[in-house]
Amino acid sequence: MSEKSIGKEMLEKLSYKKRNVYEEATSDEIKAIYDYAVGYMKYLDDAKTEREAVVASIKLATNCGYTEYKLGDKVKVGDKKYFNNHGKSLILFRIGENDIEKEGIRILASHIDSPRLDLKQVPMYEDAGMGFLKTHYYGGIKKYQWTAIPLALHGVMIKKNGESVEIVIGEDDSDPVFYINDLLPHLGARQAAEPLGTAISGETLNILIGGLPYNDEEVTEKIKLTALSYLYEKYGVTEEDFLSAELSLVPAYKARNIGFDGALIGAYGHDDRVCSYPALTALLDCQSNERTSMVILADKEEVGSMGLSGMQSDALVDIIDEIAIALGKNPKVVRHHSKCLSADVNAAYDPNFADVYEKRNSALLSCGAVISKYTGARGKSGTSDASAEFVGFVRRLFDENGVIWQSAELGKVDAGGGGTVAMFIANHNIETVDLGVPVISMHAPYEVVSKADVYSTYKACAAFIK
Repeated sequence: MSEKSIGKEMLEKLSYKKRNVYEEATSDEIKAIYDYAVGYMKYLDDAKTEREAVVASIKLATNCGYTEYKLGDKVKVGDKKYFNNHGKSLILFRIGENDIEKEGIRILASHIDSPRLDLKQVPMYEDAGMGFLKTHYYGGIKKYQWTAIPLALHGVMIKKNGESVEIVIGEDDSDPVFYINDLLPHLGARQAAEPLGTAISGETLNILIGGLPYNDEEVTEKIKLTALSYLYEKYGVTEEDFLSAELSLVPAYKARNIGFDGALIGAYGHDDRVCSYPALTALLDCQSNERTSMVILADKEEVGSMGLSGMQSDALVDIIDEIAIALGKNPKVVRHHSKCLSADVNAAYDPNFADVYEKRNSALLSCGAVISKYTGARGKSGTSDASAEFVGFVRRLFDENGVIWQSAELGKVDAGGGGTVAMFIANHNIETVDLGVPVISMHAPYEVVSKADVYSTYKACAAFIK
C-alpha cells in the first residue's frame, strides 16, 4: 500500500468532514442502535399527543424510581422527581451532589406536541348522507397531506360534572378510523391548477365519521344522532361536552421500519418526540449522582410556545427557584451557571428537493446528532444564536465521549426557516444551543429518521448530563 502524500495527510488533518454513524459502527454498536430504536418506536405509538406523552414518560420515570413533585415540596440531594404541569407538559430532575451555584443545572429541553388537526368546539354536523367533524389545524402542516389517509381520534372530554373521559378511537385493529375526503382527479382539473398551499383550504379538512341514519322517522339529523348515540353509549358524553374537550385527529399509523435494511424509522410525531425520548432516557439511565440534571418536555412549541404548558411559561424558572432555595442557593446565580441543550429536530438534506438546501451546511441522514448554533428564519429571526464559547464546550464534550455529531442549519438563507424553544430558555440567562435529529418530510403525517441519528442524540444527551 502506497503512503499518503503530505498534502493528503494535511487535508485529512485540517479539513472538516461529516462522519456516517453506520460506516464507523461495529456490529455490536449497530445492534445497540437497532435495539434502542425498539423502545423509541413503542414510545411513538404510545404517545401521539402531548397528554399521552406525559403519561408514557411518567410511567418510564416511575419505573426508574422517580416520584411526583409539587411546587412547594422540599427537595434534597439524591431526589429524583417529576413535575406534571397540568397533564400537558413535564419537567423531570435529579438533585446531584455538586454545588449548583457553581455548576448550575444541566438541562435537556424538548417538546412533545406535533402538528395535527384539532376539533372545533362545536364540530359535528351532517350533509349529503355523511356525518362530519369540523377541525382547526394545529401547527405548520401541508393541508393536502392530511386528506385521504386513515386518522385516529385522541383526547379528553370533560363532562359537565367535572368527570374526565379519555377518548382513543382508531388505533386498535378492531376500531373504526376516520377520513378527510379529497376530490377525484376526474373532476379535479381546477384543484390541480391551484398552488399546493391553497388547493385544500382549512375549512375543508372535515372529518368523515359515518353514514348510518338513526332509525327514527321523526329525527332530522339522523346520521349525526347515530354518532352522538355511539359516543353516549361508549363514553357517556353528549354534544355539549365537546365544548370542554381537547380532541385531535392524528394519523392512524404505527411506527415502522423503513427500507430493506430497517435502518430508518417512519412514524407520525418524530418532531419532536425523536428528541424527547433520547433526552428522557438519557436522564433515566444516568447512574451518576454528581450533577443536578433536568429534562423539560414542553407543549405548544408548534404554535409559539405560549400558554401555561409552553416553554414561555414560568414553570421552568419556578422549579429552578424552588430547587435553589431548598438547597440554600441563589436562583439567579444557578441560572447563570446552567447549561441547556434545546433538543429539537432539523431538516435532513433531501436530494429530491436539493434546490432549497445549501448542502455544506445541511444535516445529512445517519451522520449523527445535529448542533445548530442558530435557527430562525432568513435574518436569524427568532433565534438565540449560541455563543462560540458554548458551542466549543459542547463540541469538546461530545468528542471526548465518542458522540458522532454534525453541524447544520435549516435550508438556504432565504428559503424559509424555523424556530425552537432555545430562545425562551436563553432569555433566562441560561446558555443554550440546539441539538437534534435530522428528519425527512418534517411535519408530514409520516416522517422519516435514521436510527443511527436517534441513538447518537441519546449518546449526546447522556454525555451532557452525566
